[in-house]
Amino acid sequence: MDHLFTVDGGSATPVSPTALAAEGLLERQHLQEWVIEHPQVLGESVLVITAEFDRWADTDGVPARDRLDVLGLDATGRLVVVELKRGTADRDVHLQAITYAALVSRFDLDTLAQAHRDFLKGRGESVELDECRQRLLNHVDGDWSPELLQRPRQVIIAAGFPKQVTHTVVWLSEMNLDIDLIEVGLWKVKGQLVAGFTKVYPTPEVEEFTLAPARIEAKAAAQKLEERSRARNAVHVLVDAGLLPDGARLRLVPRHGAPESIREDIRAWVGEDRRRASATWSNNTTEPLTWEADGKPYTPTGLANHIFTSVTGRKADGIQGTTWWDVDAKPVPDTVDPDEWAALAGSHLADLAKQLSGTRKDWSSLHALLEAIPSRRWTTYGDVATVIGSHAVPVGTHLATCGQCSNAWRVLTASGRVSAGFQWTDPARTGTPADVLGTEGVRFEAGAAAQEARLPLDELRRLLGS
Repeated sequence: MDHLFTVDGGSATPVSPTALAAEGLLERQHLQEWVIEHPQVLGESVLVITAEFDRWADTDGVPARDRLDVLGLDATGRLVVVELKRGTADRDVHLQAITYAALVSRFDLDTLAQAHRDFLKGRGESVELDECRQRLLNHVDGDWSPELLQRPRQVIIAAGFPKQVTHTVVWLSEMNLDIDLIEVGLWKVKGQLVAGFTKVYPTPEVEEFTLAPARIEAKAAAQKLEERSRARNAVHVLVDAGLLPDGARLRLVPRHGAPESIREDIRAWVGEDRRRASATWSNNTTEPLTWEADGKPYTPTGLANHIFTSVTGRKADGIQGTTWWDVDAKPVPDTVDPDEWAALAGSHLADLAKQLSGTRKDWSSLHALLEAIPSRRWTTYGDVATVIGSHAVPVGTHLATCGQCSNAWRVLTASGRVSAGFQWTDPARTGTPADVLGTEGVRFEAGAAAQEARLPLDELRRLLGS
């Protein structure tokens, strides 16, 4: 972050940067603790396994003196090796990170579970070894993969990086070695210290156009990583956006990773027990699908792999399970506009995630917009969603459960009808939204509100802007 300002209306005052050392902040006691408490700075869905790890030995049995700052595990099943520097990084900092990556690449599940238990014990949390092992397994989307453990991702966090480091890291990344450079900055704003973490390499553009193609063409392990990453990202996007209500039904349609002959075998197998074709969705990023055939939770790819193996008797290779599960149009969730839900029918999870990428469940703009809707006017779930950058389905789900949404009864379906799932936040309140709108002068014909009272999109945008 090159510039930071405090803002007062049209006036912006620069904030001068400071440094961790200048403020008496230390590498281990402070910077390391920030990372442990907020592992999202290392990337999406990283579980901290241990910190200050030094329990390895040389070939002659003499304990090594190297101490790994932080070791994490991401949801794809890769280890994340973290090297921390409170000032500008040394010219050979990347060599340290590579050394640690080489050391941990030999770790197995038991080694990691033991390290995690010792780490938690040192922080006052007593957890059994089996529970630590299960915690690691649950964190990974899909099956535990030893070959992915052999390809750790490295993250170096420092106040700055010499050109020797950045140039070398760029070349290493092009050679399929994953190293992220993150700058930590510190500012003092009105007596309060503010820390910021900025990923300086690789940028999203570099990852998409330069590094990703090379990794896809690399080894089989890299391909598996890409498949898992897509599945994990799709699930996180859908959960973050709140698109699918808990209990929404999904329908099996085998696609990616299965040739047509196997798809036919799967369809025949499903025909023997129709429960095999259905799963229900829950909004958790670990195992969001519950298979109707056995009542067990799965990831989309994990369940697709399980079905593939059950039918063929062999292990699946590279399935993108989020393409296997379509939204089932029936039944319609109570909180959802039937027309909006019907529009989702036949879309698989990967497509929905692609459409919703960047959408988040931040409802502050929704609350502001609803409060601004004037008397004698109404709008729709779809129009509200368009204005706030969401989707009609999560908007409807939120309105049905939120106790802070004023004027929620002014939001109707696309046809101008009251949603079947509408309910007053005050259970003692009687009447319907149609009754309230009617007393204001909004006409209803055959249960639908008159279109002349509907707010146009442009006016909705102006209301939010004001």
